[in-house]
Amino acid sequence: MRIALFTETFLPKVDGIVTRLKHTIAQLQRHGDEVLIFCPEGGLRSYCGAEIYGLSAFPLPLYPELKLALPRPEIGQQLAKFQPDLIHVVNPAVLGLAGIFYAKSTQVPLVASYHTHLPKYLHHYGLGVFEGLLWELLKGAHNQAALNLCTSSAMVQELSAHGIERVNLWQRGVDTETFHPDKATPEMRHYLSQGEPASQLLLYVGRLGAEKEIEQIKPILAAIPGARLAIVGDGPHRACLESYFADTPTHFVGYLGGEKLAAAYAVADAFVFPSRTETLGLVLLEAMAAGCPAIAARSGGIPDIVTDGQNGYLFDPQTPESAIVASQKLFADPAASLKLRRNARAEAERWGWSAATQQLQKYYDRVVNGGW
Repeated sequence: MRIALFTETFLPKVDGIVTRLKHTIAQLQRHGDEVLIFCPEGGLRSYCGAEIYGLSAFPLPLYPELKLALPRPEIGQQLAKFQPDLIHVVNPAVLGLAGIFYAKSTQVPLVASYHTHLPKYLHHYGLGVFEGLLWELLKGAHNQAALNLCTSSAMVQELSAHGIERVNLWQRGVDTETFHPDKATPEMRHYLSQGEPASQLLLYVGRLGAEKEIEQIKPILAAIPGARLAIVGDGPHRACLESYFADTPTHFVGYLGGEKLAAAYAVADAFVFPSRTETLGLVLLEAMAAGCPAIAARSGGIPDIVTDGQNGYLFDPQTPESAIVASQKLFADPAASLKLRRNARAEAERWGWSAATQQLQKYYDRVVNGGW
């Protein structure tokens, strides 16, 4: 099958959406499909055999890491050459609208997928008043598609409740070979803990944006005697966070990837994830694959991954004290903590990228053959 993929974000950006797309594209190409990627210009011309058509883009004022590429006529020319069997738009916002337009104008079957909970993000940037309007815009875009995919059951329910039709679940995936408990190294433990490897080590990995509510980790850190925190990632909120955590034993690491990121997950004692805006939380699955139990907000797609008391602990994000109680439970009983680590790994082993992509291919086949 020939698939034209429109995405508002791709390499060299680092986030959960890009991670999912990288593995999906690699799997599709490996199984004989051809993918043409339309995305903001990032310097790459191909990925795993898939051609990348990068378009010049400008940074989003409130979020400079996110670049917006505007539709232009060359897209139609490239599509005419490629002759796609299906168009898939990822998080349709600006560039994705071009994918929708060309799918409708050329009668090519259209799939859309929802990965970023933008309506909830607005509240963290002082724009909450526009949430209703944004839902209407999203509904108008997504309802052009024959199928809309979400990465958690909570998001399937929420999109359906806001009038988005033909919604289904695109199952989660994680690289269980790269992320594994065996990747732990004493050197990474020493580095993340800033020379205090015997201390309890909390870890956060992800984008440093206001919507991630990373400030909520501070009281958790304070409640665990001698604990240290490593924050892996970067983003527009970093300077504010560095100031906020200045009086704590917190190490702002910046981006890590590959074996270094795998080692970071594997050496941590707990992965702390307070965000309430997650459609899934791919970093949670990566941490669990490395055998690192989570302390995470009971919100969005997170309960699809973390089962409270079995492979991690969930807390009520409206009650800060519950996060402290959850963290104290984790560290109070070493035997129970070891069981959580084993269960976290076992859960992650259920979700390989190959199975997730095979499910997607079945969805594609049904859409192309008129099954929706």
